[in-house]
Amino acid sequence: MKQKPATMHANLPQTQLPYKVMAIYKFADLPDAEAIQPVLAKFCCARDIRGTLILAPEGINGTVAGTVEAIDALAEFLFGGEVFGQRLAGAEVKYSTASEMPFLRMKVRLKPEIVTLRAPEANPAKTVGTYVEAQDWNSLIERNDVVLVDTRNDYEVGLGTFQRALDPATKSFTEFKHYVAEHLDPARDKKVAMFCTGGIRCEKASSYLLSQGFEEVFHLKGGILKYLEVVPEAESRFAGECFVFDERVSVGHGLVEGDATLCRACRHPLTSEDRESPDYVEGVSCPHCVGEAEKHAAAAERQKQMDLAKQRGAAHLGDDAAKLAAERKAEKRALAEASRERNKAG
Repeated sequence: MKQKPATMHANLPQTQLPYKVMAIYKFADLPDAEAIQPVLAKFCCARDIRGTLILAPEGINGTVAGTVEAIDALAEFLFGGEVFGQRLAGAEVKYSTASEMPFLRMKVRLKPEIVTLRAPEANPAKTVGTYVEAQDWNSLIERNDVVLVDTRNDYEVGLGTFQRALDPATKSFTEFKHYVAEHLDPARDKKVAMFCTGGIRCEKASSYLLSQGFEEVFHLKGGILKYLEVVPEAESRFAGECFVFDERVSVGHGLVEGDATLCRACRHPLTSEDRESPDYVEGVSCPHCVGEAEKHAAAAERQKQMDLAKQRGAAHLGDDAAKLAAERKAEKRALAEASRERNKAG
């Protein structure tokens, strides 16, 4: 049986925007990933789909965007075509929308893992923790006997996280196993609940914890994105915005585009408070890279070339992304406010 494209949740406030965004992952047996790569890339490029998809022997992971028709065609290709057969059945798929194309180009990459942990003992295709639906998440994390862990990296946690969640302060997911060894104890921490952006990292993290002797491990099905989609803001335990790996930068409740922007020097997400700092110079520096002169010089030159290109009326590589980030600040705030009013109205 074909897996039908997921339906947008009725409460999403921005479903009429022109671009459809698909986030997908699935741990699946793909020994032919290398052969699939050019076929998948050709299919996406022919339909002007942009974004990044990662293929590995353990599965698929990524986020792409395109017209509604293009993304629906991709869903058919992934879930009902001859290339994948039924191997992606049951994949975790989430859809949202965007007012502008959030990616510059299309990439289909081959990697050893779809999410890099470098721990062969973690195999979600064989052993995984207990999935918790978004609507049941609040009751679990409010229990005193549950240790709540954010499996994302520090810059993501800085934009928003769940109340009471532990921050491993990792720079990359490969550091997570070191955090577990130093801060968690299977003899003490009998129940551990974990979450991440879309569900993939905590799914692999749950498999890893089980391999280390932890008794009960839970993870949020569909990740923060699913939680923000289906849980009303009035009932939410998530504070802040959720970082996403595209030019939207962040999303809030109802998956409305958030207020965060990116530092063009270090690519760190910036809150409104960051942008008010004296260390913030648009396109050049921010409070997170203020001491990194080399990055500033490169960013300043890039900004200069962008300004010159604008004066000539010419395009500059990456200019679309920078312009998009600046132009949508006011729009993001308006959408966020509309989302809040919508949730208040019930």
